[in-house]
Amino acid sequence: MGPLTDKFCIAGVGETKHMRPSNRTTHSMGVEAVKRACEDAGIRPQDIDGITSYNIGDSTAGTSIGSSLGMRLNYAVDIQGGGSSTEALIAHAVGLLTGGYCKNMVIFRSMNGRSGRRPGGQALSGPTPVTPISTYDNFNQLYGFLSPGQRFGMSCMRYLKDTGMDPNKLGHIAIAHRKHASLNPKAVMRTPITMDDYLASRWVSKPFRILDMCLETDVSAAIVIVPREQAYDLRQPPVYIMGGTARTMADNPLWNYSRDVIHYVAGNYGRQRLFGMSGVTQHDIDLTSSYDAFTFTTLIQLEAYGFAKPGEAGEYVASGMIDIDGRRPNNPSGGHLSEGYTHGISMVIENVRQLRHRADDTCPGWQQGRHTYDRAKGCRQVKKAEIAACLGWGTETMSSSCILRR
Repeated sequence: MGPLTDKFCIAGVGETKHMRPSNRTTHSMGVEAVKRACEDAGIRPQDIDGITSYNIGDSTAGTSIGSSLGMRLNYAVDIQGGGSSTEALIAHAVGLLTGGYCKNMVIFRSMNGRSGRRPGGQALSGPTPVTPISTYDNFNQLYGFLSPGQRFGMSCMRYLKDTGMDPNKLGHIAIAHRKHASLNPKAVMRTPITMDDYLASRWVSKPFRILDMCLETDVSAAIVIVPREQAYDLRQPPVYIMGGTARTMADNPLWNYSRDVIHYVAGNYGRQRLFGMSGVTQHDIDLTSSYDAFTFTTLIQLEAYGFAKPGEAGEYVASGMIDIDGRRPNNPSGGHLSEGYTHGISMVIENVRQLRHRADDTCPGWQQGRHTYDRAKGCRQVKKAEIAACLGWGTETMSSSCILRR
């Protein structure tokens, strides 16, 4: 295990509703999410002295949130980034708390991902400008790669060619995540789907159909991290941070399509660090969250982190393994495909609630950790939830991750 394993805990989580549209500012939503996370932990916002967030051309500054909530901050930094940010900022928090730079921290993400700047770069309406061309987009956009679906679709197509996987196996991910969302009162899309529904859904950018692609929502979410000694005196059962990776890069982090194998993603470079630091193996993991901007991003991460052998991730997801009653459920909230899109932070939040045994569903006793496991009556608590792996995604060449335990 690593020197910081189990030394720090996630003590509080909170979020706004998933909205389409919110008709609110990212500042307003950020204040609500941080306040909810503090209430969940049983800590006053004024007792938090470290804040950090991530954004891509949107959101609001942590100092602004801190001011609105009466925080006197010893640390405040906002980073640029998307889906690989939450787990990386958890690692930042552990290091900063260890060094004594602050005594506890809150991480938040606030985004109008539907009514403001959308994942494809365009504004839905109003004065929001289109996303400027920058970094590698200078080259991608010249060749028509205007959205993440087009860019990641290239890697998926190559994976399908190299492995011979039936592309319809992607549908098993969409179906499982929608099943989980049907049990989640917070989810945007709750109507179960079948393979026939998946195959009938329209093409967007091959090999992706509309059901392969994440939702667009306006939302904010937050996580409170404290030393384990402090966590014992707070409201919720502590969830321990065992280890992780922070924006691990592939061999060429910028030019993905010049690499020999473009679907050999960054998780392959980080998995030994992740499991070695945490002192566990893939066989010890009870549930996973895998960043599902697309069905393919979930599939390739499960393979990259060693849950499936190379070329066999399709069989892994088709076997029922990722179903809520399977051996290793994935994204039991419904994830970005069905609950709502939060650039990854909601997946960590869901794992925290699962590890507390307090998944917020329709079971009468969920707040006390008492679940029926009756899916027909709306229970989404995973039966065995002791250790969870959170697999973040930035691009094929960038990833972050962490392992949490009860």
